[in-house]
Amino acid sequence: MKKLLSLALAAAMCLSLAACGNGGATPPSSQSTPSNSSDIGVIGGGDASTEIVTTDSDLEYVKNKGTLIVGITEFEPMDYQNSDGEWIGFDADLAKAFAESLGVEVKFQVIDWSNKVFELDGKTIDVVWNGMTLNNEVMSAMECSNPYFDNAQVVIVPADVTDKYQTVESVQDLAFAVESGSAAKEQADAHNFTYTEVEDQATTLMEVNSGTSDASIIDYLMAKAMIGPGTGYENLTFTVSLNSEQYGVGFRKGSDMAAALNEFFKTSYADGTMQEIAETYNIADKLVAQ
Repeated sequence: MKKLLSLALAAAMCLSLAACGNGGATPPSSQSTPSNSSDIGVIGGGDASTEIVTTDSDLEYVKNKGTLIVGITEFEPMDYQNSDGEWIGFDADLAKAFAESLGVEVKFQVIDWSNKVFELDGKTIDVVWNGMTLNNEVMSAMECSNPYFDNAQVVIVPADVTDKYQTVESVQDLAFAVESGSAAKEQADAHNFTYTEVEDQATTLMEVNSGTSDASIIDYLMAKAMIGPGTGYENLTFTVSLNSEQYGVGFRKGSDMAAALNEFFKTSYADGTMQEIAETYNIADKLVAQ
């Protein structure tokens, strides 16, 4: 009996070794699968083997998860909430139309503007779409769309002192409020202004309105929408224009979403959609032709 058992064990070991040495592929069911199925593609061969490979397509990633997450700050007339709490504005409305063209839902997520690149790279958002100035820093860190709006950074002061502040030299000694990580901060540094960094552009207006800061620097388009007669800041006005710049939309570096958005821009400009949305917010004069 012992001899018979030994022979049986030896035969089983031979069969096991033969199976391990077989050049055939491991059955697909035993292969490990990446945790995010929206990031994989399956390539089938002529035999039973299946190879799973990753893809770098952000476009497919967004389509597969069914949601485009848009990183924003409160920035009228680009992204702001109406009385019902819905996000509206030129950028918000155009982002909704772009998401619809992709067949996905849109979600707006308020972010710390200075952390926008980290939010993108960490995939907590899919796009930064919030009146973003296309400067060297932004374009080196993100995959950006073509420009779609002309803009400038302007100085905001109380209306009753506006006559005193009509040149860059005249505002040199003022205490400014600027949005952290913004084009406004860049201009403040470039002109050697004294400034305090705050959360967003809307807060800079609150600072000037309350007298905590002498002046602020914000986007021309925001100034046009938020200060002066008929607005919540009737006692504020803008004076000095510090630069000339353009807005763009930012995706993760190398993302194919930028090219997809550029095509959407061309189509929506050609059929008049972009112009119609811009006219809704009285900013069509600054729209860049696509």
